[in-house]
Amino acid sequence: MGGADAGGHDNTANGDNTANGDNTATAVHAAGSPDTVVAWAPGRVNLIGDHTDYAGGLVLPMAIDLGTTVRFDRGGTHLRLRSGRRRPLSLDLPVAASVARSLSDLEPSWGRFVAAAAIEVGATVGGDGEITTTLPVGAGLSSSASLELAVALALGFDGSPLELARLGQRAEHAASGVPCGIMDQLAIAAGTTGHALLIDCATERYQPVVIPDTVEVWVLHSGVKRRLADSAYAERRAATESAAELVGPLAQANLDDIESIPDPVLRRRARHVRSECDRVQRFAAALATDDPTTAGELMEASHASLRDDFEVSVSQLDELVVALSARPEVFGARLTGAGFGGCVVALARPGSNLSGVGSTAWLVRASDGARRITG
Repeated sequence: MGGADAGGHDNTANGDNTANGDNTATAVHAAGSPDTVVAWAPGRVNLIGDHTDYAGGLVLPMAIDLGTTVRFDRGGTHLRLRSGRRRPLSLDLPVAASVARSLSDLEPSWGRFVAAAAIEVGATVGGDGEITTTLPVGAGLSSSASLELAVALALGFDGSPLELARLGQRAEHAASGVPCGIMDQLAIAAGTTGHALLIDCATERYQPVVIPDTVEVWVLHSGVKRRLADSAYAERRAATESAAELVGPLAQANLDDIESIPDPVLRRRARHVRSECDRVQRFAAALATDDPTTAGELMEASHASLRDDFEVSVSQLDELVVALSARPEVFGARLTGAGFGGCVVALARPGSNLSGVGSTAWLVRASDGARRITG
């Protein structure tokens, strides 16, 4: 979860959402042919279950109908990509070992995610084109994972959603240095229209969970831009790993054992992971039985745990959750993603209008996963 946002590609698509394209990935044509390639990957919002994926726990994200489109004309061994008004990327393929060793120095910064995906694919054929996105950058909606997976598909990746997710996770680690779990990439690769995904990150197994017609999902920005490379994400992961060394895998750890951890910080981190996994299971059951009231209560409890036990919230997120929870049309709200800024996700009655609550708000719908549309 919580990969670093791709800070270089901006929201220039303005509604150019190709989510409704053909869901059949087609074979890449022979090297050197001038065919146009179009690939699309959604972003994701996590409904519940944060900072549990890298602990081998449960998460419940959903791919959303905002995403990243990569279009280019194939040919040659040079990849040239433009992204809005940002500095263009020029990259020789295959990516040289010297570049791979120093991705953190590659400019433009958004090109690090492209280069990492190209390395993982082993791409040797380039082209000339552009990247557009309808995703807000720095909001915690996985713009970097969306970019990585769209680029990988455009460059010829051909495999299962899980294989694509693993590729994207490796690319994220290389490009950002953030030791993220697999949630973001797997939600984006395996998304299903009208459903969230219940993912067991220990086994990497997942199953769709229907989003009932009695709720809508809103994402609201706190006004605080989030960048995980500058946050305490790695410290939080290290703390959970230290706690697991004391009591075993946190997702299944005995609560009494957790409460006996001598270090109060490690105790709180472990308590969040264990209790959050329980909340994910109960939330999935609430959606399956069309019980949005219980789902909303679980979201509120999740936010409190992230705020108090995991300490990844900020005042702007807390205030936004309070404001949303006070509205009668809202079942519940919580920070989404890794925290340290970014967005709140809210479950609301159909027809609600939450656009005036946060600095920016999006009504999102569950989307199919990443795919190559042409090429």
